[in-house]
Amino acid sequence: MPWLTPDRHQEEVEAAREIVLRRLDRAPAPRAALAELLERKEIDHRVAQEVLDRLETAGLIDDDAYAATLARTRFAEKGAARRAIADELRRKGLGERAISGALAQISGDDEAGAALALARKRLRATRGLDPVVRERRALAALGRKGYSQAVALGAFERALAEETREDQ
Repeated sequence: MPWLTPDRHQEEVEAAREIVLRRLDRAPAPRAALAELLERKEIDHRVAQEVLDRLETAGLIDDDAYAATLARTRFAEKGAARRAIADELRRKGLGERAISGALAQISGDDEAGAALALARKRLRATRGLDPVVRERRALAALGRKGYSQAVALGAFERALAEETREDQ
């Protein structure tokens, strides 16, 4: 940075470092979000890259770990499908390598099981309603969680068959 004296450069680096560390104190964040934060704070792009590179090397910024944690959390706590999780990770600026690594934790069987659990829950909540309404509501709930039409329909049909067997 030709226009900055070494002292001024160091001051900029320290200011950027403090901004990032304060943000990371609250919760983990992907590198892209931290870069955006520094840009909003009008930190020179080169200084921001230098600080982010250093913190990444030190292990304080880890997009792979962030993606893996977010994927586990969204799947376990919200029942989100892999597709919905991938979309969220992309919106947060994570790369395809981090996304595919994070999604590898969730198997097709895990996803099908979560879809079935959600379908069962929706059917319990809509007992007594018109069958068409029950189907529409269950499939809509599964769709909002990011499940494909095929997975959603399969889970709904299986949950309905289980319910029918229980009623007999």
